[in-house]
Amino acid sequence: MPAQTESTPVTEITTPEDTDTVVDVQAPAPVPSPRAALPEAAGEDAEGSSMRSSSHPTGHNDGERTVAQLEEEGDIAADYIEELLDITDLDGDIDIDARDGRAYVSVNSNQDSNLRILAKPDTVNALQELTRLAVQAKTGSYSRLILDVGGSRETRVAELQALVARAIERIEAGAESAALPPMSSYERKLVHDLVAGGGFTSQSEGEGRDRHTNITRG
Repeated sequence: MPAQTESTPVTEITTPEDTDTVVDVQAPAPVPSPRAALPEAAGEDAEGSSMRSSSHPTGHNDGERTVAQLEEEGDIAADYIEELLDITDLDGDIDIDARDGRAYVSVNSNQDSNLRILAKPDTVNALQELTRLAVQAKTGSYSRLILDVGGSRETRVAELQALVARAIERIEAGAESAALPPMSSYERKLVHDLVAGGGFTSQSEGEGRDRHTNITRG
């Protein structure tokens, strides 16, 4: 009687659902300038549903941004977020940075609970998309800026580190691979760096909103 072989399991790593209530905050609508109206043709990237365009009236394009262009994106985003904070009667200090081909905008407050209403992951992602659209309305080009509210991105990095650690534990225990939940391209890049640092291999799989990272042995 031939010996039976046991197939190596493939593990899917999941995250616990956030049971907190997300507060619906009315944000200022991005108003395009007369020279840079939002294009009608829209598409989706791997991160979400922000619209793209191929030109800018002052010379921007969808290629690599210069530091000056990224700083311009940051300034536009800061103005938009400042208006949002005024509407919600919240206080926050806005910092702008330009690195790795992206504008980074962070909002922080000395009051511990001041920004908690906006710092939930789903809320931050929604505000990031609105802010990107506000930037695109001014520049005419798709924006890849990253928004952080109240240290939410640092919290998310810690969550990703825990996910990767769990996935590696499963593989070391005998799993052939471990699939993480769908993520944005920005978060998948963070995961790839974490996985490589642990001596394992990862690749992005799937399409659109289902695109995720699969981890295997190096």
